[in-house]
Amino acid sequence: MALRKLGEDLYLYPGSPSTMIKIFEGKAFLIDPGNGSKRHKDLRREVRKLGVEIKFLLATHGHADHISIVPRLEKPLFVHRFEFSVVESPLNRELLTFGSKAPKGFLVYQFEREVKAHAVFEWGEELFGLKTLKLNGHSPGMTGFLDEDNGVLYAGDSFFGERLIRNIGVPYLVDVQLFKNSITQLKNYVNDEFLIIPSHGRSVKGEEALEILDFNLKRIEETEEKILKFLKEPLSISELSYRLANDFGVNITPQALALNQVPIRAFIAELYNSGKIEAVVEGDLKWRRI
Repeated sequence: MALRKLGEDLYLYPGSPSTMIKIFEGKAFLIDPGNGSKRHKDLRREVRKLGVEIKFLLATHGHADHISIVPRLEKPLFVHRFEFSVVESPLNRELLTFGSKAPKGFLVYQFEREVKAHAVFEWGEELFGLKTLKLNGHSPGMTGFLDEDNGVLYAGDSFFGERLIRNIGVPYLVDVQLFKNSITQLKNYVNDEFLIIPSHGRSVKGEEALEILDFNLKRIEETEEKILKFLKEPLSISELSYRLANDFGVNITPQALALNQVPIRAFIAELYNSGKIEAVVEGDLKWRRI
């Protein structure tokens, strides 16, 4: 797969996730290296074509699909400080997606190797010609990387392409309000004519970008509405996961149901804190609309 040139010193290697490559002071800096048995070889090859060497790696967040090839690239990794323990600990990565140690081979992106994070950064810092932006909600330290000179914002998993959302049903997030706040911030950059790039999906700008961001928000609103509708009767998290997947027309698998329970818990917290639902015990911990 060939590189796509985004600007004078900026490139994108397409994939899921895509990897952005910034050339700074004669060296290559890779954002979200990704995963795959041959991905590290492909990235090295494409960087060599540019006549430079890889210097450092940066990650938008610590989910396995974004960082699993880091050890193979053998270059220092920079992450936001909230993602440090997620990157370094295989168990912490499983905790985020399964709630505990996961059954072996159960999660789609599951690998037991530790990944060394060599440095942490704060939002608002500038690293190698890129500004780090707070775009959390999908994960605690989710970070966007802004290249103001080229008018490009690599947004990671702060929003998703429409096709992916339709496939999974509920966007993966750990905090509903933070996810919505990040979408609002992204809209501001779209209005300033920036190209925004999700990790999973097509690069978009202008009206097309606003449409896909609105689709993300609409799916959040739809999910909340459906949960409130379903909770006319007491339901557990797992029962809600099944009903939502079925209602959104998702291909229902054990993995899909387990994954969706993470954002559903975030919705439950949001609704409970706003006084719209309550917890009850009816043969299980269940939730009911007030």
